[in-house]
Amino acid sequence: MLALRLSRGARPAVQLRRLLVAAASAGTGFLLLCALGHALTHPDTPAASALRLAWCAAPLAATVHFAVAVARADPGTRPRAGLSAIGLGPARLMAVSATTTALSTLLGSMLALLFFLHLRGDLTGMPFDGDAADVLAADQPLPLPGALTLLSLVPVIASVSVGVVLRPREPRRADGPRVFGRFGTYGRAGSRETFGAYGRFGARSDGPRPNRAKWDSQGPDGPRQPVDPAVEPVGRTGRTASVTHPVPAPGQALAGAPFEADAPEADPRTPAPRPTALPWGIATLAAGLTVEAYSRRTSAPDGLPLPGGLTGNSAGALLGWALTAVGLALAGPGLTHLCGRLVQSVRPGALRLLSGRVLMDEATRIGRPLGVVCAVASAAYAMGSLYDPNGDSIGPLTTLGTLLVAGCALATLLTAAVEAKHSRADTTAALLRLGAPATTLRMAAALRAGALLALFGPLTLIVAELAAQPLTV
Repeated sequence: MLALRLSRGARPAVQLRRLLVAAASAGTGFLLLCALGHALTHPDTPAASALRLAWCAAPLAATVHFAVAVARADPGTRPRAGLSAIGLGPARLMAVSATTTALSTLLGSMLALLFFLHLRGDLTGMPFDGDAADVLAADQPLPLPGALTLLSLVPVIASVSVGVVLRPREPRRADGPRVFGRFGTYGRAGSRETFGAYGRFGARSDGPRPNRAKWDSQGPDGPRQPVDPAVEPVGRTGRTASVTHPVPAPGQALAGAPFEADAPEADPRTPAPRPTALPWGIATLAAGLTVEAYSRRTSAPDGLPLPGGLTGNSAGALLGWALTAVGLALAGPGLTHLCGRLVQSVRPGALRLLSGRVLMDEATRIGRPLGVVCAVASAAYAMGSLYDPNGDSIGPLTTLGTLLVAGCALATLLTAAVEAKHSRADTTAALLRLGAPATTLRMAAALRAGALLALFGPLTLIVAELAAQPLTV
């Protein structure tokens, strides 16, 4: 019920993103149902039906990736101060996000089922003069358990992925050891604590107790005030010695040393950690290109047909391309961070410095969707090189799957850009209050976009050319 109320009260932009998730879920569910229809129509070729079902993995992964990005960018389920007091802590907000994602994807799956039944003629008669009867198995009864199982894949995987990505994490300090609360509240402490270690009068057992002798008596003018004598008589000779006493901070107990957790410390915004997956991405990319180059030496095909009217069916080449796509996705954050460093190198001005620091700070958030877009672009280039105009034409299901993957990749990148813009809204407002012109901020955004295009554009073309060559053999 709470997820429904938050969904109804969201902004129009948030509602539009959720509708796009529902549309992507509907397209993926329709492809899964079409694979089921092919299996019903061709029971003597289970391998071909299983291959059609396997090709649905790419739209399924793209839809889940987009759903996770939309859930992360939702401002209504973002942890804020004061929500824990009414029972909306991080874990509850994570559950609300997962429930909202499940509702959006479930709506898309139901729309896919209704459209599939409409095309089969189960609702209002056979449309399009029965041209799609062979693909949809219109002459056979639809197994409802199998259809519901396929339609539940997108909601279940998407909601579980959102829960894993948005799960509450214990904050850690990057510059020091792990910090625990009292009695190891947030984890297991290094040394064993006995009962009463913090018990009596706030005394601690791991250090000397401070001197609490110098306190004024309670007077009619107010509470006790600490006395901080810098010079105190010592002995009978009247000589003085410098004695330093700790002065408790306001609000601390008078009877003991303060707890570390009682006085909240300032928590300045730490810079984003540097991406560390760049070597792994480069290694995976090199491995994929190596597998593709090695597959060119085999002249006999492996018997793995491609969807649509595409030629070339080397399974080794397709495996190498898959590794190449994973390598681009892994290397995206590191390349974005490197792009930010290059922008602000060699005596940068205010514009280049601002653009480079923003790219470095948002490398993890923007880099991975950007790497996925590069992988999809290289795949589109490879599919264009494999297309034979004299052969079979690309079918509607192949076109739908291609549009789903490309559209979800672009929508995920735009959603990540919107999330990054909202995350630095306070910094932008501070710059405007300090007198920075809005033109400078727009020029910085254009400089960031141009720098990313200058780095990822040639890289995508090079990888696409290298990946397409083995597939054309």
